[in-house]
Amino acid sequence: GALVNPFTIVNSPKDLKKPRGKKCLFVKFFGTEDHAWIKVEQLKPYHPHKEEMIKANKGKRFQQAVDAVEEYLKKQKAKELVSWLWRKVALCVTFLIPPISKRLKVSEEDTGSTSIQAADSTAINGNITPTDKKVGFLGLGLMGSGIVSNLLKMGHTVTVWNRTAEKCDLFVQEGAQLGRTPAEVVSTCDITFACVADPKAAKDLVLGPSGVLQGIRPGKCYVDMSTVDAETVVEVAQVIVSRGGRFLEAPVCGNQQLSNDGMLVILAAGDQGVYEDCSSCFQAMGKASFFLGDVGNAARMMLILSMVQGSFMATIAEGMTLAQVTGQSQQTLLDILNQGQLASVFLDQKCQNILQGNFKPDFYLKYIQKDLRLAIALGDSVNHPTPMAAAANEVYKRAKALDQSDNDMSAVYRAYIH
Repeated sequence: GALVNPFTIVNSPKDLKKPRGKKCLFVKFFGTEDHAWIKVEQLKPYHPHKEEMIKANKGKRFQQAVDAVEEYLKKQKAKELVSWLWRKVALCVTFLIPPISKRLKVSEEDTGSTSIQAADSTAINGNITPTDKKVGFLGLGLMGSGIVSNLLKMGHTVTVWNRTAEKCDLFVQEGAQLGRTPAEVVSTCDITFACVADPKAAKDLVLGPSGVLQGIRPGKCYVDMSTVDAETVVEVAQVIVSRGGRFLEAPVCGNQQLSNDGMLVILAAGDQGVYEDCSSCFQAMGKASFFLGDVGNAARMMLILSMVQGSFMATIAEGMTLAQVTGQSQQTLLDILNQGQLASVFLDQKCQNILQGNFKPDFYLKYIQKDLRLAIALGDSVNHPTPMAAAANEVYKRAKALDQSDNDMSAVYRAYIH
């Protein structure tokens, strides 16, 4: 369900503290004149969604709020804006995902800020009650590092392990315990998360020397957050369960910055009891989580999402290079895109990377190519064509041949200019 009410962004009182851990804006709701802290990820532009929301919300209070918005715009002579960064009026949408957030029943007549605040208390006070279970984490790469940092910030007891042990030092200084092997971490923790690079790494972590499987005991929970194929996930799940363990797959949508900000989206499947046990952990690391049913479903959904993202990035790079070779300004192209329906943080950031020639990794190019390869194989397994993904995959392979593997995915641009 979704709760909506139009508001304007205002300055917060000096003595009112901003919530910790999330990027928030202070707003005043039209119609009710209530105020609240709202996460930026919960905002939708007013004009593009106006008609849709009016049709979906027939209550008097909502209509009064819309009338107040229109009067406000008339007085301010405001022009229609296409990005929340540039507008003063927006619709707030809180998506409620059970069981992480409580599902609220809200009548059409009751869409005020009180209900919005109740829908997600972390948007207001940033507080999370950490689980009393001991948490382990294996793999401190671009994504894992941000996740562990947020788990610690929100008060979880965490034991860490990484193949390159030096990466653990910072987290030990922040209060984490150090595990000598994956088996030791699993044996001493109630829930162990893992986030590694690819299917081979995921299986080696479980089945290799001093691996996860050696530490699994009845009741121990193992949560694999790696982006891999469904076959790998099912294989790992089977061996974990065969030892009496409980398994959940939970790949994440996002990048290094979103991981650092605790704004990932978690896709989970498998043991729903484990999903519920991970509630506070998922709240610490992400803005939303989805439970998708049987093991393998999260892997499939994640690969589909990565396929869309990777193909889009290749198209962005293709457009930027075509602009260059035809004598068009790349900056002007970006400015125009940012005024249209394709406007997004992703589009702007990746184009800025290209314009600045800065390809510091936020998401490794080699990993998006791996995801595309796995997505194409997923399509093959059900005899479904994926020609766009296949074409994009070839461009990323070309970029890898140009030594761009460890750069950001936006470095696929270099495949077009060499």
